[in-house]
Amino acid sequence: PCGPSAGPLPSRLDPPGGSAAVRRGRGDLTQPHRRSLDVHATPVVRRRWPIETLWAQLEPLCPGLAIEVLAETDSSNTRLLERARAGDSSPCLLVAERQSGGRGRLGRPWFSDGEASLTFSLGLELAPVDWSGLSLATGVALAEALHPSVRLKWPNDLWLPDVYGAGRKLGGVLIETLPLPRAHADERRRYAVVGVGLNLAMPTPRDGLTQPTAGWRELEPQSHAPDLLARLAPALVYALGRFEREGFGAFAQRFAVRDALRGRLLHTSDAAAASGVADGVDAHGALRLQTDAGLRLISSAEVSVRPC
Repeated sequence: PCGPSAGPLPSRLDPPGGSAAVRRGRGDLTQPHRRSLDVHATPVVRRRWPIETLWAQLEPLCPGLAIEVLAETDSSNTRLLERARAGDSSPCLLVAERQSGGRGRLGRPWFSDGEASLTFSLGLELAPVDWSGLSLATGVALAEALHPSVRLKWPNDLWLPDVYGAGRKLGGVLIETLPLPRAHADERRRYAVVGVGLNLAMPTPRDGLTQPTAGWRELEPQSHAPDLLARLAPALVYALGRFEREGFGAFAQRFAVRDALRGRLLHTSDAAAASGVADGVDAHGALRLQTDAGLRLISSAEVSVRPC
């Protein structure tokens, strides 16, 4: 399992440097690991990524961690899931400079435009007592690493509030898990892939965008993807370790501080709770919705939720 071994992580990393494609174990940094070379991936790195610095910081927390950067692939989540299905469940931070088949919740496409976005996935084995609330805990970690103004829209979106108090989508999280072989000693343990997508520039209008969007450079005009990876990856690794040990309870109050929906009238795709006023989340991360028929809990990530 990954997690803190000796106190909190440093608050910052060295500036991005080095352009190696892969950092795997304690091997030669200049030799790309063979598993990057597949028909779905192009392991040619065009930009400078903080691979060596990140690996030195994160590998003690997540032994055996590999860090890989691909110039282009279909989906970083898909790549890691396919490796796990083939028997490789070792921890890996996989960065894709461009994705041709990225996806978000409910199967919606996630558009990745190279210099205009940051997309990466972290795959690792986890065995929490309760998996509930993992996407919310992940969102808390990312939002706190970004900026005090970033808000969280249940269950997996990062928002920037606009001047009217409404929110625009800055990024999102997609978490997928696979069971490990039956012979594994811990039945709770699964292979989890946490995919993160963040807009750097304002996305261009196109089919498939269902809500207002925002770009990170509205807050930090000179920011680039490697800079953000250096901030977000350590926060994510640390948070997953804490979630495995303590569950959503360690993040519940921090989520409440950034809850973008609380007190707002919502429409949902759940026929049993089509509309109501958001009243935070419960101890397991389920959305509390005050409806005309009383309190309803929405726990399925397959339910679409929109402010009125």
